[in-house]
Amino acid sequence: MKKRASAVGARRMVIFRSLSFLILGLLLVRPALAQSLPAIAPRPDNTATAQKVEEDPLGRSTPYGTVVGFYRAANDNNYDRATKYLDTKRQAGAAEELARQLKFVMDRGLKVDIDQISKKAEGNVQDESRTSRERIGAVDTESGKLEILLERMERRGQSPIWLFSSETLLLIPAAAEEMSAFDLEKYVPRPLTRITILSFPLYRWISLILGLALAVFLGRLFTKALVPLLRPLLRRLTGEEDDRVLLSIKEPIRLILISLAIRLLSSPATSLVTRQFGNRVAITVGIIGLAWLLIKCNGILSELGLRSLRRRQRLGKVAMWTLARRLFNTTVLVTTALVFLHRAGVDLTAILTGLGIGGLAIALGAQKTLENLIGGLMIITDEPVRVGDFCRFADQMGTVEDIGLRSTRIRTLSRTVIAVPNGQLAAENIENFTVRDKFWLRHLIGVRYETSADQLRYLLAGIRSMLYSHPKVERDGARIRFVGFGGSSLDLEIFAYVRATEMPEFLAIQEDLLLRIMDIIARAGTGIAFPSQTTYLAKDTPLDAQKTEEAANQVRQWRERGELPFPDFRPDQADHLGEPIEYPPPGSSLRSGAGDLEDK
Repeated sequence: MKKRASAVGARRMVIFRSLSFLILGLLLVRPALAQSLPAIAPRPDNTATAQKVEEDPLGRSTPYGTVVGFYRAANDNNYDRATKYLDTKRQAGAAEELARQLKFVMDRGLKVDIDQISKKAEGNVQDESRTSRERIGAVDTESGKLEILLERMERRGQSPIWLFSSETLLLIPAAAEEMSAFDLEKYVPRPLTRITILSFPLYRWISLILGLALAVFLGRLFTKALVPLLRPLLRRLTGEEDDRVLLSIKEPIRLILISLAIRLLSSPATSLVTRQFGNRVAITVGIIGLAWLLIKCNGILSELGLRSLRRRQRLGKVAMWTLARRLFNTTVLVTTALVFLHRAGVDLTAILTGLGIGGLAIALGAQKTLENLIGGLMIITDEPVRVGDFCRFADQMGTVEDIGLRSTRIRTLSRTVIAVPNGQLAAENIENFTVRDKFWLRHLIGVRYETSADQLRYLLAGIRSMLYSHPKVERDGARIRFVGFGGSSLDLEIFAYVRATEMPEFLAIQEDLLLRIMDIIARAGTGIAFPSQTTYLAKDTPLDAQKTEEAANQVRQWRERGELPFPDFRPDQADHLGEPIEYPPPGSSLRSGAGDLEDK
């Protein structure tokens, strides 16, 4: 319980610190932004067709400078200076009141991105029909949309300046009176509006903290409600499920909800500059939260997918799954960075062009690396071999220990490890011994030339019967044939498939078959020929006359009864050859061990 409580406390501390840094950054940057508005007002652009003009000391040479200068003066409560941005003939007191009303209306209802206002002396040149007027935005009122317009004023002997249009100022008092009826601050206790911290009213601090706390709480509830919906989808995609892993998405979801809270708290009740900055912070936090959520979801799919692959012993696809995860995460991070650069006003055309040229150069320089990478993907996808398979390629044989993105490591029969580039391995003919379902038994046996035809028939029939009766030999396709007269022997070819998948098991069965064949050759009264070209003098051992006669008599009886098994046994004969051969043979240690176990 103590560990759980400490873990919960640590998580809360992390969340609290993150929110504290976010709030502190928001509040510290907001005054700095408001104070620096005039400083960032640029000079008018000088083009080939534009006349170079003298900069207005109040920054009114451009629409952007006029709006920023007005806000700079209004935020400093210098409404005497703010009136110099208005096209009005009112007296000082009335003009200052009009400036207050204009700021109030713009703060409460104007939706505009200040950085998108024209920074050119001639204004927005795209609207050629109205070169002396600039539209800043609109404010929704009960009587309709109130256009906030700037008018370019010509001055004798001086450069033109931009002022808030008299047409707009004429409608400002009525709009301010209408909006003041819905001013929330009138319903907030006066001490909460008078007390300010870092130029923020106290009630704003309270609403900000409560809103962020609510976003964190809702993020937890939303995550818990989302788990039952995502569980069947994950089970279908990966075959696995783990609620603990799914709950890891709560952090990015909380961050997204925090961005929504910041967006809602940057309501029309705040100033235009604060609202614009709050919206930017909300969008930034939202983009980070969305990118984080995508990476988290990719991590969940990858973790459960790898768990499923390991459970199904499909280790060869682990590398491909890991590569896909890294590529997706890299794509998300690069896309997020490009979005931030675009929002910062950076021209992405040159960056994307440079990335394309650089990518082409890297591709040409890393041709072999890309070839091995693609070869690795082909090996992982087609699965000609998997980790643990015994295979042969070119002149090498060994067991696959690892399939990487660049090379495949193989443990050879001499117990060394070779790393084969995937591009080379993908182009080779690979023989996979692990996936075979049975072994091919093929031997050429030579018997002595003194063997008679009937002895040979007896020998062929005996070996054929043994192959058909052996429980580890497939009857279909099993055969033994007299195939020719060799240089020093009569050649018999044995062809059969043994029911075994592992080499040690096959060797044991093959050994048993060969020993039985030797017994049959001995019973036939013949022997295995010596494949030798050496000439020597020796007293040869004569063949056993009695066994020769017995073999001949047996063949004679088959012939008289019409049961001569040549060229093959009849199907009914093959099914009634007698008692099946016992395997393992009597006296085998495996057979006695099995009997002992049965007795127990």
